[in-house]
Amino acid sequence: MTFFEKKVAALKAHHEELLTLMNEPIEWGNGIYEKYKNPILTAEHTPLEWRYDFNEKDNPYLMQRIMMNATLNSGAIKWNGKYLLVVRVEGADRKSFFAVAESPNGIDNFRFWDEPITMPDDILPATNIYDMRLTQHEDGWTYGVFCAERHDDTKPGDLSAATATAAIARTKDLKTWQRLPDLKTKSQQRNVVLHPEFVNGKYAFYTRPQDGFIDTGSGGGIGWALVDDITHAEITEEKIINARHYHTIMEVKNGEGPHPIKTDRGWLHLAHGVRGCASGLRYVLYMYMTALDDPTRVIAQPGGYFLVPEGWEYIGDVMNVAFANGWIADDDGKVFIYYASSDTRMHVATSTIDRLVDYCMNTPEDGLTTSASVETIKKLILKNKRIKK
Repeated sequence: MTFFEKKVAALKAHHEELLTLMNEPIEWGNGIYEKYKNPILTAEHTPLEWRYDFNEKDNPYLMQRIMMNATLNSGAIKWNGKYLLVVRVEGADRKSFFAVAESPNGIDNFRFWDEPITMPDDILPATNIYDMRLTQHEDGWTYGVFCAERHDDTKPGDLSAATATAAIARTKDLKTWQRLPDLKTKSQQRNVVLHPEFVNGKYAFYTRPQDGFIDTGSGGGIGWALVDDITHAEITEEKIINARHYHTIMEVKNGEGPHPIKTDRGWLHLAHGVRGCASGLRYVLYMYMTALDDPTRVIAQPGGYFLVPEGWEYIGDVMNVAFANGWIADDDGKVFIYYASSDTRMHVATSTIDRLVDYCMNTPEDGLTTSASVETIKKLILKNKRIKK
């Protein structure tokens, strides 16, 4: 075996060790869910064949020819008994693409499929695409709704000016995708989710209307809209169903995460909230529930955040961010929540339908003032004192 061949063998052995690393839950959590010790996907989990040229003549120093920067913001789906993530992989060139990673148990041993997804372009090609939400719709298709980013050509001198639209694609096998026209709306849309069922015979979307690419502006929160034809989707009327509020975790903006999970008590929603702080924007996750007979009617919303970046999760390309656009509910009621930390790596937290419903239904709402928060705490103290007696 040549020196080069030994280096290749050592590299592959090291990579295999990473891919097969067992994951364990972290002790002493909050009782709502369990986080796990190791991230489930990082840039180093991407296949070596995507990064290295293994031809010794062309790459005698065994350099990475194509470097990967991050794995984040993954859609999730249970597929043929496997736990699949459609991962946003970001290269060192800042371009994101989609790739499927598969696990037998949902918490470790994730492996990418051989090649990234080849996503067809819309009529107007996008510079960058990212953050896919997956929905197995009752019409028989599996849909991916994601952000398509392009330069704002109305500002030719500003190389940071961008526009965002909600792109739509569908598939039967997660390998071959049919691209549909981008969603037409009056506002910019970076965060759109397809509801899994027809509502009044129409396709239903959760939206996040924004005046600009970054700034929400007049956008009031998570929106709701019905569309007649998803192959030419256009929103003509949009209403806010989960609003932003001053001095809360969703002061700056909020948006739906993955599509909601249907339970016998209502629809379980996972969303993100954003507020400004001294270190920039802080992204956290929160939950709410809506009625089975009307997915726009909120029936429960726990106060404050559900999940935040903790410890080293705080560190990364974009600090202080927890973001989720994928979760999987198993038939036995177990829920796998896939979240990214600081736009850098993917993690999993596990819970159950029963626990999440209990959390939503029995956790006090945000009273929106300090005095209301103190009164809520005092009520709990009094209840516990009575139990001691």
